Amino acid sequence: MYFFLGNLSVVDISFSTVTVPKLLSSILHEGTSMSFLGCFVQMYFFVFLGTTEIFLLSVMAFDRYLAICIPLRYILLMNYKVMAILVSTGWVAASLHSLLHTYILSKLIYCEDRLIHHFFCDVTPLIKLSCSSTKLAELLIFTEGSMVVIIPFFFILFSYVLIGWTILKMETRSSRSKAFSSCSSHLMVICLFYGTADIFIYFRPPSDYSSQYDRIVSMAYTIITPMLNPFIYSLRNQDVKQALKKLIMQCSFHRIHSNLAHVL
Repeated sequence: MYFFLGNLSVVDISFSTVTVPKLLSSILHEGTSMSFLGCFVQMYFFVFLGTTEIFLLSVMAFDRYLAICIPLRYILLMNYKVMAILVSTGWVAASLHSLLHTYILSKLIYCEDRLIHHFFCDVTPLIKLSCSSTKLAELLIFTEGSMVVIIPFFFILFSYVLIGWTILKMETRSSRSKAFSSCSSHLMVICLFYGTADIFIYFRPPSDYSSQYDRIVSMAYTIITPMLNPFIYSLRNQDVKQALKKLIMQCSFHRIHSNLAHVL
């Protein structure tokens, strides 16, 4: 699990780095410009990292399935070689997916008014700026894009149905509690990611596009979700809890000692 968490941390840090610096620059300078190449580079990494996170969450769901449903064979099935293959496949597939979307959108003809009503170069705002036919780009989003997003979602859902069924069949309450606790953090991250991402906005017609709504939703899954993920996993870790309690006790002790010294 820590191997997967390491990859998830890299994705979260990079995901925010792609959009937040440009957002801060726009706020400080009241609007900013970006080159044509820079816009598509930003879009490539945004789609690439977002898709990679979806694949990682799917792999982590599979890992939890093996650990809870087939515990005696877990170490044999989920060895370092298998983990490396699963993660690297996700990174490569996400890269190819993003490259395809970036290439298709870069071939569109854009109008003279190239003001993007967003805080980063996203797929839908770029389609709205095009003066040429966008049917191919829209078809790509509805077909290949939906497969990349929806198939992992149902895979995660199916994995947790099997996990839930296995947990319910456990004889003791402590066993059920321990099994559920081992996957509760991952469940919270999945709900947070899919809940804030509102990924299905990418599968609607461009005529239903709302720049204000999309900016709010994008703010949630590009800033809030990556920020909360480390806290969700860290607060479920007993070592982190003990270190946090120790830090709070030390701060309280120093504050009491300082107050007593001031009184005396």
